[in-house]
Amino acid sequence: MKRWEWTHTSIPDDIALKIASFLQVTDVCSLGSCSRFWRDLCASDCIWLSFSRERWPSLDFPFQSPVQNVDNGQLEEASTDRFSSMKGWKGFYIRRHYEMDNKATAMVKFVEQCSPCKSLEVADYLRAIEDLCLMKMEFKDVQMFLFTKKNVLLNLIGVHYSIFWLQISADLVMEALCGCHISEQEVCVRWWKLGRWFYGFRLHDESHSRVVSLGDLATAKEDEVFRVLHRGAIHEVLRVQVLVVEPKCTSWAFPNIQTQS
Repeated sequence: MKRWEWTHTSIPDDIALKIASFLQVTDVCSLGSCSRFWRDLCASDCIWLSFSRERWPSLDFPFQSPVQNVDNGQLEEASTDRFSSMKGWKGFYIRRHYEMDNKATAMVKFVEQCSPCKSLEVADYLRAIEDLCLMKMEFKDVQMFLFTKKNVLLNLIGVHYSIFWLQISADLVMEALCGCHISEQEVCVRWWKLGRWFYGFRLHDESHSRVVSLGDLATAKEDEVFRVLHRGAIHEVLRVQVLVVEPKCTSWAFPNIQTQS
């Protein structure tokens, strides 16, 4: 009896496409390197259009040929660049990915320059979040470019942006934090409030300090801290700082701060 040998030609194209559609981007790229058949199939527009819609859901994707730049949610004509030879939706995805990567890298450098002593003033913190809004970063981008960084300040900025601006549910944010193993990472947020008036006299300014984990912030267990960060230094709040908490660091590491409930 002749032995039956399995080859890619044994699979109908529609079944092969269905198989590829269940894979992640990196898996599809790996599969496409197996043979000429899989290379051509894994470059199919239907696969990469689906990837693009999933990663950048706020964009208005047409059904016709893809283009490169995006402005106000609309796709524009592609310009010539080092990826101009990449056609179709795969080319669009790769160009868009590198565009977001470059913008995220610039924001990361800004935060690192503003926090040489592992502390960040709230004005710079909110500036970084504003930059994310301007570059229209989506939740998949946040996970890829911020949650994978070993910098809790960048992780926190990603959490804040995802919850307040992207309106991502707490469950999805928490799932992403756990997947990147950063849900237990902690920051210390400290702020100073203008002293209250008491019988015609103004009392000393109040200082507050709170050590919180990213997971607690994502699940609204530390809502007051998030409100302080979101508003920044305004009205009665004179100054807000975010500090990196080293492992096994406790409140005694901040001797000049009087913690108040």
